Amino acid sequence: MSKRFLIILAVLVLGFVGFIAFQGKKDSNSAGNNSSSAQASEHKIGAGNKGVTLLEYGDFQCTACGAYFPILQQVKEKYGDDITFQFRHFPIVQSHPNAMAAHRAAEAASKQNKFWEMHDMLYERQQVWSESQNISQIMEDYATELALNVEQFKTDYQSAEVNAVINADMDAGKALKVTGTPTFFINGEKVENPGRTLEEFTKTIDDAIAKAQKQ
Repeated sequence: MSKRFLIILAVLVLGFVGFIAFQGKKDSNSAGNNSSSAQASEHKIGAGNKGVTLLEYGDFQCTACGAYFPILQQVKEKYGDDITFQFRHFPIVQSHPNAMAAHRAAEAASKQNKFWEMHDMLYERQQVWSESQNISQIMEDYATELALNVEQFKTDYQSAEVNAVINADMDAGKALKVTGTPTFFINGEKVENPGRTLEEFTKTIDDAIAKAQKQ
């Protein structure tokens, strides 16, 4: 064999070994990035004294969720500690491009114990921010209005931890066959038609309370 051939062969072998090592490192890093110990969120209101938990998988930019918001506010006021109301993140970014920013804002606010205040503000002002081209600034303005530490909010808003919690909520929803928002569950059972008025929603909850009391 010529010396030149041996040199070329050596370079090719070293290159191949380097490629394999790089791929192994890349695959290892990817696995580390994809694996997360984040748990689904536990944003709840109400003690659930009558044994009923109403869970909503919601999207802050979803207009149907926005339409349900005032009804759910009345439900919370009506039942108080009789039931537990729980919200989990389910942003559908394919159709709601600003949704993830809103969910990040709510989860960042939760780091300062203001999840529900941000939750309410996002639904009340849904039409203001939904089509904004400056969504991050609007979320920071909302944080300021809620008297949050804005620098901490900005850090949390951009953090992998907040993103992981939102993704964990979405994974939990997908495991329950959630495909759209809002989707409601009462005591773990999907509610196919909770009603679109306070009276209809009240009947759904009253029926659940009656069932829980019999068990």
